[in-house]
Amino acid sequence: MENKFIRGTFFLTASTLISKVLGFLYIIPFTALVGTQGYALYKYAYSPYTILLSISTIGLPLAVSKFVSKYNELGNYRVGLNLLKYGMYFMIISGFISFAVLYLTAPFLAGFVIDPNDPTGNSLEDVEFVIRLVSFALLIIPVMSIFRGYFQGSQSMGPSAVSTVIEQIVRIVFILAGAYTVIHMLDGSLKNAVGIATFAAFIGGVAGFFVLLFYFYKRRHLIKKQRDQSLNNMDLEIPSIFKELIGYAFPFVVAGLAIPIYQNIDTFTINPIFQSSGYTLHESETVNSVIGLAQILVMVPVSLATAFGMSLIPGITSAYTSGRMTEVKNRIHQSIQLLMFFTLPAAMGLCILGKPVYLIVFGLQNSPDLGGGILQWYSLAAIVFALFTVSAAVMQGINRQKTLITGVLLGVILKIILNYLLSPYLDETGPILATYIGFSVSILYNFIVIKKAIQLEILPLLKTLKAVFLLVLVMSITVWMVKYTADSFLPETLSIYYRALITSILGIITGLLVYLGIGARLSLVKKHLTARKVKDRS
Repeated sequence: MENKFIRGTFFLTASTLISKVLGFLYIIPFTALVGTQGYALYKYAYSPYTILLSISTIGLPLAVSKFVSKYNELGNYRVGLNLLKYGMYFMIISGFISFAVLYLTAPFLAGFVIDPNDPTGNSLEDVEFVIRLVSFALLIIPVMSIFRGYFQGSQSMGPSAVSTVIEQIVRIVFILAGAYTVIHMLDGSLKNAVGIATFAAFIGGVAGFFVLLFYFYKRRHLIKKQRDQSLNNMDLEIPSIFKELIGYAFPFVVAGLAIPIYQNIDTFTINPIFQSSGYTLHESETVNSVIGLAQILVMVPVSLATAFGMSLIPGITSAYTSGRMTEVKNRIHQSIQLLMFFTLPAAMGLCILGKPVYLIVFGLQNSPDLGGGILQWYSLAAIVFALFTVSAAVMQGINRQKTLITGVLLGVILKIILNYLLSPYLDETGPILATYIGFSVSILYNFIVIKKAIQLEILPLLKTLKAVFLLVLVMSITVWMVKYTADSFLPETLSIYYRALITSILGIITGLLVYLGIGARLSLVKKHLTARKVKDRS
Protein backbone atom coordinates (compact mmCIF):
# COMPACT_ATOMS: atom_id res chain seq x y z
CA MET A 1 0.00 0.00 0.00
CA GLU A 2 2.79 2.41 0.89
CA ASN A 3 4.63 1.67 -2.35
CA LYS A 4 1.43 2.38 -4.25
CA PHE A 5 1.06 5.70 -2.41
CA ILE A 6 4.63 6.70 -3.25
CA ARG A 7 4.22 5.62 -6.88
CA GLY A 8 0.97 7.54 -7.23
CA THR A 9 2.54 10.59 -5.64
CA PHE A 10 5.44 10.32 -8.07
CA PHE A 11 3.17 10.18 -11.13
CA LEU A 12 1.05 13.13 -10.06
CA THR A 13 4.04 15.09 -8.83
CA ALA A 14 5.93 14.51 -12.08
CA SER A 15 2.96 15.38 -14.30
CA THR A 16 2.02 18.43 -12.27
CA LEU A 17 5.61 19.64 -12.22
CA ILE A 18 5.94 19.14 -15.97
CA SER A 19 2.66 20.96 -16.51
CA LYS A 20 3.70 23.84 -14.24
CA VAL A 21 7.17 24.11 -15.75
CA LEU A 22 5.67 24.18 -19.25
CA GLY A 23 3.12 26.72 -18.05
CA PHE A 24 5.98 28.82 -16.73
CA LEU A 25 8.22 28.45 -19.79
CA TYR A 26 5.61 29.44 -22.38
CA ILE A 27 4.99 32.73 -20.56
CA ILE A 28 8.51 33.83 -21.57
CA PRO A 29 7.89 33.87 -25.35
CA PHE A 30 4.24 34.81 -24.84
CA THR A 31 5.03 37.98 -22.89
CA ALA A 32 7.73 38.75 -25.46
CA LEU A 33 4.95 38.63 -28.08
CA VAL A 34 2.20 40.55 -26.27
CA GLY A 35 4.06 42.58 -23.60
CA THR A 36 2.86 43.65 -20.16
CA GLN A 37 -0.39 45.14 -21.47
CA GLY A 38 -1.17 41.96 -23.40
CA TYR A 39 -0.47 39.78 -20.38
CA ALA A 40 -2.75 41.95 -18.24
CA LEU A 41 -5.50 41.36 -20.82
CA TYR A 42 -4.80 37.62 -20.73
CA LYS A 43 -4.98 37.68 -16.93
CA TYR A 44 -8.36 39.46 -16.97
CA ALA A 45 -9.80 36.50 -18.91
CA TYR A 46 -8.17 33.66 -17.00
CA SER A 47 -8.88 34.95 -13.49
CA PRO A 48 -12.71 34.72 -13.61
CA TYR A 49 -12.45 31.59 -15.80
CA THR A 50 -10.51 29.82 -13.03
CA ILE A 51 -13.24 30.64 -10.51
CA LEU A 52 -16.07 29.48 -12.79
CA LEU A 53 -14.10 26.34 -13.67
CA SER A 54 -13.78 25.36 -10.01
CA ILE A 55 -17.47 26.06 -9.40
CA SER A 56 -18.63 24.19 -12.50
CA THR A 57 -16.63 21.09 -11.58
CA ILE A 58 -17.83 21.47 -7.95
CA GLY A 59 -14.53 20.07 -6.79
CA LEU A 60 -15.15 16.83 -8.63
CA PRO A 61 -11.62 15.52 -9.25
CA LEU A 62 -10.92 15.34 -5.53
CA ALA A 63 -14.51 14.69 -4.41
CA VAL A 64 -14.95 11.80 -6.86
CA SER A 65 -11.51 10.56 -5.84
CA LYS A 66 -12.58 10.46 -2.20
CA PHE A 67 -15.97 8.88 -3.02
CA VAL A 68 -14.52 6.13 -5.23
CA SER A 69 -11.68 5.45 -2.78
CA LYS A 70 -14.14 5.02 0.08
CA TYR A 71 -16.43 2.54 -1.70
CA ASN A 72 -13.57 0.63 -3.28
CA GLU A 73 -12.16 0.15 0.21
CA LEU A 74 -15.57 -1.24 1.25
CA GLY A 75 -15.54 -3.64 -1.74
CA ASN A 76 -18.29 -1.86 -3.70
CA TYR A 77 -16.82 -1.08 -7.14
CA ARG A 78 -20.21 -0.82 -8.84
CA VAL A 79 -21.16 2.45 -7.18
CA GLY A 80 -18.03 4.17 -8.51
CA LEU A 81 -18.96 3.28 -12.09
CA ASN A 82 -22.53 4.47 -11.52
CA LEU A 83 -21.14 7.74 -10.27
CA LEU A 84 -18.99 8.09 -13.37
CA LYS A 85 -21.97 7.46 -15.67
CA TYR A 86 -24.43 9.87 -14.10
CA GLY A 87 -21.75 12.36 -13.16
CA MET A 88 -20.95 12.78 -16.86
CA TYR A 89 -24.51 13.91 -17.54
CA PHE A 90 -24.37 16.28 -14.60
CA MET A 91 -21.05 17.77 -15.72
CA ILE A 92 -22.33 18.46 -19.23
CA ILE A 93 -25.17 20.50 -17.75
CA SER A 94 -22.93 22.19 -15.17
CA GLY A 95 -20.35 23.11 -17.81
CA PHE A 96 -22.93 24.63 -20.13
CA ILE A 97 -24.43 26.73 -17.32
CA SER A 98 -20.97 27.98 -16.33
CA PHE A 99 -20.13 28.78 -19.93
CA ALA A 100 -23.34 30.80 -20.28
CA VAL A 101 -22.73 32.69 -17.03
CA LEU A 102 -19.16 33.69 -17.96
CA TYR A 103 -20.05 34.55 -21.56
CA LEU A 104 -23.01 36.73 -20.58
CA THR A 105 -21.31 38.48 -17.65
CA ALA A 106 -18.22 39.44 -19.66
CA PRO A 107 -19.27 43.12 -20.00
CA PHE A 108 -19.95 43.34 -16.26
CA LEU A 109 -16.56 41.81 -15.35
CA ALA A 110 -14.74 44.07 -17.81
CA GLY A 111 -16.25 47.09 -16.08
CA PHE A 112 -14.59 46.04 -12.82
CA VAL A 113 -11.03 46.40 -14.09
CA ILE A 114 -11.28 49.01 -16.85
CA ASP A 115 -12.04 52.69 -16.47
CA PRO A 116 -13.61 53.69 -19.82
CA ASN A 117 -12.55 57.29 -19.22
CA ASP A 118 -8.85 56.38 -19.09
CA PRO A 119 -7.52 55.50 -22.58
CA THR A 120 -3.99 54.61 -21.38
CA GLY A 121 -4.68 50.87 -21.01
CA ASN A 122 -6.84 48.09 -22.44
CA SER A 123 -10.41 48.87 -23.50
CA LEU A 124 -13.68 47.45 -22.18
CA GLU A 125 -14.32 45.79 -25.54
CA ASP A 126 -10.93 44.03 -25.49
CA VAL A 127 -11.52 42.57 -22.02
CA GLU A 128 -15.06 41.48 -22.90
CA PHE A 129 -13.78 39.75 -26.07
CA VAL A 130 -11.09 37.63 -24.35
CA ILE A 131 -13.37 36.65 -21.46
CA ARG A 132 -15.96 35.34 -23.91
CA LEU A 133 -13.39 33.31 -25.81
CA VAL A 134 -11.99 31.60 -22.71
CA SER A 135 -15.53 30.71 -21.57
CA PHE A 136 -15.76 27.97 -24.26
CA ALA A 137 -13.31 25.84 -22.26
CA LEU A 138 -16.02 25.40 -19.63
CA LEU A 139 -17.90 23.17 -22.07
CA ILE A 140 -15.21 20.46 -21.94
CA ILE A 141 -13.07 20.78 -18.79
CA PRO A 142 -15.84 19.86 -16.26
CA VAL A 143 -16.61 16.65 -18.18
CA MET A 144 -12.92 15.76 -18.13
CA SER A 145 -12.68 16.35 -14.38
CA ILE A 146 -14.94 13.47 -13.43
CA PHE A 147 -12.78 10.98 -15.35
CA ARG A 148 -9.68 12.22 -13.53
CA GLY A 149 -11.41 11.84 -10.19
CA TYR A 150 -12.48 8.28 -11.00
CA PHE A 151 -8.96 7.18 -11.94
CA GLN A 152 -7.40 8.87 -8.89
CA GLY A 153 -9.95 7.32 -6.54
CA SER A 154 -9.04 3.92 -7.99
CA GLN A 155 -5.41 4.65 -7.00
CA SER A 156 -4.52 4.83 -10.73
CA MET A 157 -2.71 8.14 -11.15
CA GLY A 158 -1.21 7.44 -14.59
CA PRO A 159 -4.19 8.47 -16.78
CA SER A 160 -4.63 11.75 -14.91
CA ALA A 161 -0.90 12.40 -15.11
CA VAL A 162 -0.67 11.79 -18.87
CA SER A 163 -3.83 13.76 -19.69
CA THR A 164 -2.59 16.70 -17.61
CA VAL A 165 0.67 16.87 -19.56
CA ILE A 166 -0.97 16.40 -22.99
CA GLU A 167 -3.58 19.06 -22.21
CA GLN A 168 -0.87 21.54 -21.27
CA ILE A 169 1.34 20.80 -24.29
CA VAL A 170 -1.51 21.20 -26.78
CA ARG A 171 -2.71 24.39 -25.07
CA ILE A 172 0.74 25.98 -25.10
CA VAL A 173 1.47 25.10 -28.74
CA PHE A 174 -1.87 26.64 -29.73
CA ILE A 175 -1.19 29.78 -27.63
CA LEU A 176 2.26 30.47 -29.05
CA ALA A 177 1.54 29.46 -32.64
CA GLY A 178 -1.71 31.41 -32.64
CA ALA A 179 -0.29 34.57 -31.07
CA TYR A 180 2.76 34.51 -33.34
CA THR A 181 0.60 34.03 -36.45
CA VAL A 182 -1.74 36.88 -35.53
CA ILE A 183 1.00 39.38 -34.66
CA HIS A 184 3.83 38.57 -37.11
CA MET A 185 2.12 36.91 -40.07
CA LEU A 186 -1.32 38.51 -40.19
CA ASP A 187 -0.30 41.85 -38.65
CA GLY A 188 -3.32 41.50 -36.36
CA SER A 189 -4.23 43.33 -33.17
CA LEU A 190 -3.11 42.58 -29.61
CA LYS A 191 -6.73 41.80 -28.77
CA ASN A 192 -6.92 39.03 -31.39
CA ALA A 193 -3.57 37.55 -30.35
CA VAL A 194 -4.62 37.34 -26.70
CA GLY A 195 -8.06 36.06 -27.78
CA ILE A 196 -6.43 33.13 -29.59
CA ALA A 197 -4.35 32.46 -26.45
CA THR A 198 -7.42 32.31 -24.21
CA PHE A 199 -9.31 30.03 -26.62
CA ALA A 200 -6.40 27.58 -26.31
CA ALA A 201 -7.87 26.42 -22.98
CA PHE A 202 -10.71 24.79 -24.93
CA ILE A 203 -8.35 23.13 -27.44
CA GLY A 204 -6.14 21.75 -24.66
CA GLY A 205 -9.19 20.48 -22.78
CA VAL A 206 -10.37 18.50 -25.80
CA ALA A 207 -6.94 16.87 -26.11
CA GLY A 208 -6.79 15.93 -22.42
CA PHE A 209 -10.33 14.52 -22.51
CA PHE A 210 -9.54 12.19 -25.41
CA VAL A 211 -6.50 10.87 -23.55
CA LEU A 212 -8.72 9.89 -20.60
CA LEU A 213 -11.28 8.28 -22.93
CA PHE A 214 -8.48 6.24 -24.49
CA TYR A 215 -7.33 4.93 -21.09
CA PHE A 216 -10.87 4.09 -20.00
CA TYR A 217 -11.58 2.23 -23.25
CA LYS A 218 -8.27 0.37 -23.00
CA ARG A 219 -9.05 -0.77 -19.42
CA ARG A 220 -12.78 -1.38 -19.84
CA HIS A 221 -12.51 -5.18 -19.53
CA LEU A 222 -10.41 -4.98 -16.37
CA ILE A 223 -12.78 -2.44 -14.83
CA LYS A 224 -15.80 -4.60 -15.66
CA LYS A 225 -14.10 -7.69 -14.21
CA GLN A 226 -13.22 -5.81 -11.02
CA ARG A 227 -16.84 -4.66 -10.67
CA ASP A 228 -18.33 -8.12 -11.30
CA GLN A 229 -16.01 -9.86 -8.82
CA SER A 230 -16.57 -7.36 -5.99
CA LEU A 231 -17.95 -8.93 -2.82
CA ASN A 232 -20.04 -6.03 -1.54
CA ASN A 233 -21.61 -4.58 -4.69
CA MET A 234 -24.76 -2.65 -3.90
CA ASP A 235 -26.60 -0.15 -6.04
CA LEU A 236 -27.14 3.17 -4.29
CA GLU A 237 -29.96 5.52 -5.20
CA ILE A 238 -28.77 8.23 -7.59
CA PRO A 239 -30.00 11.05 -5.30
CA SER A 240 -28.11 9.40 -2.43
CA ILE A 241 -24.90 9.24 -4.51
CA PHE A 242 -25.07 12.90 -5.47
CA LYS A 243 -26.02 13.99 -1.97
CA GLU A 244 -22.90 12.33 -0.55
CA LEU A 245 -20.76 13.56 -3.43
CA ILE A 246 -21.87 17.17 -3.11
CA GLY A 247 -21.25 16.91 0.64
CA TYR A 248 -17.64 16.10 -0.23
CA ALA A 249 -17.43 18.42 -3.20
CA PHE A 250 -18.52 21.76 -1.75
CA PRO A 251 -15.61 21.95 0.71
CA PHE A 252 -13.28 20.86 -2.09
CA VAL A 253 -14.55 23.81 -4.13
CA VAL A 254 -13.84 26.20 -1.28
CA ALA A 255 -10.36 24.77 -0.68
CA GLY A 256 -9.54 24.59 -4.40
CA LEU A 257 -10.74 28.13 -4.90
CA ALA A 258 -8.58 29.61 -2.15
CA ILE A 259 -5.52 30.47 -4.27
CA PRO A 260 -7.58 31.57 -7.33
CA ILE A 261 -9.79 33.71 -5.08
CA TYR A 262 -6.76 35.48 -3.66
CA GLN A 263 -5.44 36.04 -7.19
CA ASN A 264 -8.84 37.32 -8.34
CA ILE A 265 -9.01 39.71 -5.41
CA ASP A 266 -5.74 41.20 -6.63
CA THR A 267 -6.79 41.20 -10.30
CA PHE A 268 -10.07 43.01 -9.66
CA THR A 269 -9.03 45.38 -6.84
CA ILE A 270 -5.52 46.52 -7.79
CA ASN A 271 -6.61 48.78 -10.66
CA PRO A 272 -9.23 50.78 -8.72
CA ILE A 273 -7.13 50.90 -5.52
CA PHE A 274 -4.01 52.14 -7.29
CA GLN A 275 -5.93 54.55 -9.53
CA SER A 276 -7.48 56.08 -6.41
CA SER A 277 -3.91 56.64 -5.18
CA GLY A 278 -2.96 58.62 -8.29
CA TYR A 279 -1.82 55.89 -10.70
CA THR A 280 -3.02 55.93 -14.32
CA LEU A 281 -4.83 52.91 -15.72
CA HIS A 282 -1.66 51.95 -17.65
CA GLU A 283 0.48 52.12 -14.48
CA SER A 284 -2.11 50.16 -12.49
CA GLU A 285 -2.28 47.49 -15.20
CA THR A 286 1.52 47.24 -15.12
CA VAL A 287 1.45 46.49 -11.37
CA ASN A 288 -1.43 44.07 -11.92
CA SER A 289 0.40 42.28 -14.71
CA VAL A 290 3.74 42.09 -12.88
CA ILE A 291 2.14 40.61 -9.76
CA GLY A 292 0.55 37.99 -12.03
CA LEU A 293 3.93 37.20 -13.60
CA ALA A 294 5.51 36.83 -10.15
CA GLN A 295 2.69 34.46 -9.17
CA ILE A 296 3.56 32.21 -12.11
CA LEU A 297 7.14 31.78 -10.88
CA VAL A 298 5.98 31.19 -7.31
CA MET A 299 3.42 28.58 -8.35
CA VAL A 300 6.06 26.27 -9.88
CA PRO A 301 7.23 24.89 -6.50
CA VAL A 302 3.63 25.00 -5.25
CA SER A 303 2.81 22.36 -7.87
CA LEU A 304 4.44 19.87 -5.51
CA ALA A 305 1.81 20.66 -2.90
CA THR A 306 -0.98 20.23 -5.45
CA ALA A 307 0.31 16.80 -6.42
CA PHE A 308 0.74 15.76 -2.78
CA GLY A 309 -2.77 16.95 -1.99
CA MET A 310 -4.37 14.96 -4.81
CA SER A 311 -2.52 11.76 -3.94
CA LEU A 312 -2.87 12.24 -0.20
CA ILE A 313 -6.68 12.36 0.00
CA PRO A 314 -7.59 8.85 -1.29
CA GLY A 315 -4.98 7.20 0.95
CA ILE A 316 -5.94 9.17 4.05
CA THR A 317 -9.66 8.59 3.38
CA SER A 318 -9.07 4.86 3.01
CA ALA A 319 -6.96 4.66 6.18
CA TYR A 320 -9.33 6.90 8.16
CA THR A 321 -12.39 4.88 7.06
CA SER A 322 -10.70 1.67 8.24
CA GLY A 323 -9.54 3.23 11.51
CA ARG A 324 -5.80 2.99 10.70
CA MET A 325 -4.92 6.21 12.54
CA THR A 326 -1.18 5.51 12.70
CA GLU A 327 -1.10 5.31 8.92
CA VAL A 328 -3.04 8.59 8.65
CA LYS A 329 -0.51 10.38 10.86
CA ASN A 330 2.45 8.81 9.07
CA ARG A 331 1.21 9.94 5.67
CA ILE A 332 0.67 13.47 6.92
CA HIS A 333 4.19 13.59 8.37
CA GLN A 334 5.71 12.11 5.24
CA SER A 335 4.00 14.52 2.88
CA ILE A 336 4.87 17.63 4.89
CA GLN A 337 8.50 16.57 5.25
CA LEU A 338 8.94 15.90 1.54
CA LEU A 339 6.97 19.02 0.68
CA MET A 340 9.18 21.28 2.77
CA PHE A 341 12.34 19.58 1.50
CA PHE A 342 11.52 20.70 -2.06
CA THR A 343 9.41 23.86 -1.58
CA LEU A 344 11.42 25.74 1.05
CA PRO A 345 14.74 25.92 -0.87
CA ALA A 346 12.92 26.91 -4.08
CA ALA A 347 11.15 29.75 -2.27
CA MET A 348 14.35 30.98 -0.63
CA GLY A 349 16.22 30.80 -3.92
CA LEU A 350 13.57 32.95 -5.60
CA CYS A 351 13.73 35.41 -2.72
CA ILE A 352 17.50 35.88 -3.01
CA LEU A 353 17.70 35.81 -6.81
CA GLY A 354 14.36 37.49 -7.47
CA LYS A 355 15.63 40.48 -9.45
CA PRO A 356 18.02 38.70 -11.84
CA VAL A 357 15.64 35.74 -12.30
CA TYR A 358 12.71 38.02 -13.18
CA LEU A 359 14.89 39.94 -15.63
CA ILE A 360 16.16 36.89 -17.53
CA VAL A 361 12.71 35.25 -17.59
CA PHE A 362 10.53 38.19 -18.61
CA GLY A 363 13.08 40.54 -20.15
CA LEU A 364 13.69 44.27 -20.07
CA GLN A 365 10.29 45.08 -21.63
CA ASN A 366 8.25 43.80 -18.65
CA SER A 367 9.23 46.23 -15.85
CA PRO A 368 12.23 44.28 -14.44
CA ASP A 369 12.93 46.66 -11.53
CA LEU A 370 9.33 46.55 -10.32
CA GLY A 371 8.96 42.83 -11.09
CA GLY A 372 12.19 41.80 -9.39
CA GLY A 373 11.22 43.56 -6.16
CA ILE A 374 7.72 42.09 -6.22
CA LEU A 375 9.10 38.59 -6.85
CA GLN A 376 11.43 38.88 -3.86
CA TRP A 377 8.51 39.81 -1.64
CA TYR A 378 6.18 37.23 -3.16
CA SER A 379 8.56 34.24 -3.30
CA LEU A 380 7.95 32.92 0.20
CA ALA A 381 4.24 32.71 -0.61
CA ALA A 382 5.15 29.34 -2.15
CA ILE A 383 5.52 27.99 1.40
CA VAL A 384 2.15 29.24 2.68
CA PHE A 385 0.39 28.12 -0.53
CA ALA A 386 1.94 24.66 -0.17
CA LEU A 387 1.15 24.30 3.53
CA PHE A 388 -2.42 25.44 2.96
CA THR A 389 -2.92 22.96 0.09
CA VAL A 390 -1.66 19.99 2.10
CA SER A 391 -3.45 20.97 5.33
CA ALA A 392 -6.69 21.40 3.36
CA ALA A 393 -6.22 17.96 1.78
CA VAL A 394 -5.76 16.43 5.24
CA MET A 395 -8.89 18.18 6.56
CA GLN A 396 -10.93 16.71 3.71
CA GLY A 397 -9.40 13.27 4.15
CA ILE A 398 -10.44 13.12 7.83
CA ASN A 399 -13.97 14.43 7.16
CA ARG A 400 -13.50 17.96 8.50
CA GLN A 401 -14.80 19.57 5.30
CA LYS A 402 -17.26 21.98 6.90
CA THR A 403 -14.68 23.19 9.39
CA LEU A 404 -12.25 23.81 6.54
CA ILE A 405 -14.67 26.30 4.95
CA THR A 406 -14.57 28.48 8.07
CA GLY A 407 -10.79 28.77 7.94
CA VAL A 408 -10.80 29.66 4.23
CA LEU A 409 -13.48 32.32 4.69
CA LEU A 410 -11.58 33.90 7.58
CA GLY A 411 -8.47 34.21 5.42
CA VAL A 412 -10.32 35.57 2.38
CA ILE A 413 -12.18 38.22 4.36
CA LEU A 414 -8.92 39.31 5.96
CA LYS A 415 -7.24 39.45 2.53
CA ILE A 416 -9.92 41.75 1.09
CA ILE A 417 -9.82 44.10 4.06
CA LEU A 418 -6.02 44.28 4.13
CA ASN A 419 -5.77 44.87 0.37
CA TYR A 420 -7.67 48.13 0.84
CA LEU A 421 -5.94 49.05 4.10
CA LEU A 422 -2.31 48.28 3.18
CA SER A 423 -2.03 49.10 -0.54
CA PRO A 424 -2.46 52.89 -0.28
CA TYR A 425 0.50 53.01 2.17
CA LEU A 426 2.73 50.13 1.02
CA ASP A 427 2.04 50.31 -2.73
CA GLU A 428 2.97 47.05 -4.51
CA THR A 429 3.85 45.15 -1.33
CA GLY A 430 0.40 45.79 0.20
CA PRO A 431 -1.47 43.04 -1.69
CA ILE A 432 1.43 40.63 -1.10
CA LEU A 433 1.46 41.11 2.68
CA ALA A 434 -2.34 40.78 2.69
CA THR A 435 -1.94 37.38 0.99
CA TYR A 436 0.60 36.20 3.58
CA ILE A 437 -1.58 37.20 6.52
CA GLY A 438 -4.80 35.75 5.08
CA PHE A 439 -3.28 32.37 4.25
CA SER A 440 -1.38 32.18 7.55
CA VAL A 441 -4.63 32.54 9.48
CA SER A 442 -6.23 29.72 7.44
CA ILE A 443 -3.21 27.42 7.88
CA LEU A 444 -3.08 27.97 11.63
CA TYR A 445 -6.80 27.27 11.88
CA ASN A 446 -6.43 24.04 9.82
CA PHE A 447 -3.62 22.63 11.96
CA ILE A 448 -5.47 23.40 15.19
CA VAL A 449 -8.45 21.40 13.90
CA ILE A 450 -6.26 18.51 12.66
CA LYS A 451 -4.40 18.35 15.97
CA LYS A 452 -7.65 18.07 17.90
CA ALA A 453 -9.26 15.60 15.48
CA ILE A 454 -6.52 12.95 15.27
CA GLN A 455 -4.14 13.99 18.08
CA LEU A 456 -1.46 14.86 15.54
CA GLU A 457 1.76 15.82 17.30
CA ILE A 458 3.10 19.05 15.78
CA LEU A 459 6.31 19.36 17.84
CA PRO A 460 7.83 16.02 16.68
CA LEU A 461 7.03 17.03 13.10
CA LEU A 462 8.90 20.32 13.53
CA LYS A 463 11.88 18.46 15.02
CA THR A 464 12.07 16.20 11.95
CA LEU A 465 12.20 19.34 9.80
CA LYS A 466 15.13 20.84 11.74
CA ALA A 467 17.72 19.32 9.40
CA VAL A 468 15.86 20.73 6.37
CA PHE A 469 15.75 24.23 7.94
CA LEU A 470 19.49 24.15 8.66
CA LEU A 471 20.26 22.86 5.17
CA VAL A 472 18.17 25.64 3.60
CA LEU A 473 19.94 28.21 5.78
CA VAL A 474 23.36 27.01 4.57
CA MET A 475 22.15 27.03 0.95
CA SER A 476 20.66 30.52 1.29
CA ILE A 477 23.86 32.00 2.73
CA THR A 478 25.87 30.39 -0.07
CA VAL A 479 23.54 31.69 -2.80
CA TRP A 480 23.55 35.19 -1.30
CA MET A 481 27.36 35.18 -1.24
CA VAL A 482 27.47 34.10 -4.89
CA LYS A 483 25.03 36.87 -5.83
CA TYR A 484 27.00 39.48 -3.88
CA THR A 485 30.28 38.36 -5.46
CA ALA A 486 28.82 38.37 -8.97
CA ASP A 487 27.30 41.85 -8.49
CA SER A 488 30.65 43.15 -7.23
CA PHE A 489 33.09 41.61 -9.71
CA LEU A 490 31.26 41.17 -13.02
CA PRO A 491 32.55 43.78 -15.48
CA GLU A 492 30.42 46.86 -16.01
CA THR A 493 30.82 46.45 -19.76
CA LEU A 494 28.42 43.49 -19.67
CA SER A 495 24.80 44.32 -20.43
CA ILE A 496 22.22 44.25 -17.62
CA TYR A 497 20.68 41.11 -19.10
CA TYR A 498 23.93 39.13 -19.23
CA ARG A 499 24.91 40.22 -15.72
CA ALA A 500 21.53 38.93 -14.49
CA LEU A 501 21.91 35.72 -16.52
CA ILE A 502 25.37 34.92 -15.14
CA THR A 503 24.33 35.79 -11.58
CA SER A 504 21.22 33.58 -11.80
CA ILE A 505 23.04 30.61 -13.34
CA LEU A 506 25.88 30.74 -10.80
CA GLY A 507 23.44 31.17 -7.91
CA ILE A 508 21.11 28.36 -9.00
CA ILE A 509 23.89 25.87 -9.76
CA THR A 510 25.72 26.62 -6.52
CA GLY A 511 22.50 26.39 -4.52
CA LEU A 512 21.60 23.04 -6.10
CA LEU A 513 25.07 21.60 -5.53
CA VAL A 514 25.13 22.69 -1.88
CA TYR A 515 21.56 21.64 -1.12
CA LEU A 516 21.48 18.32 -2.95
CA GLY A 517 25.09 17.52 -2.10
CA ILE A 518 24.69 17.98 1.64
CA GLY A 519 21.18 16.51 1.47
CA ALA A 520 22.53 13.37 -0.20
CA ARG A 521 25.25 13.08 2.43
CA LEU A 522 22.64 13.33 5.17
CA SER A 523 20.21 11.05 3.21
CA LEU A 524 17.30 13.29 4.18
CA VAL A 525 14.78 12.11 1.61
CA LYS A 526 15.67 8.45 2.06
CA LYS A 527 15.49 8.83 5.83
CA HIS A 528 12.02 10.39 5.64
CA LEU A 529 10.67 7.68 3.35
CA THR A 530 12.11 4.71 5.21
CA ALA A 531 11.11 6.11 8.58
CA ARG A 532 7.50 6.28 7.48
CA LYS A 533 7.57 2.72 6.15
CA VAL A 534 8.95 1.37 9.40
CA LYS A 535 6.25 3.15 11.38
CA ASP A 536 3.51 1.88 9.09
CA ARG A 537 4.59 -1.70 9.77
CA SER A 538 4.54 -1.20 13.51
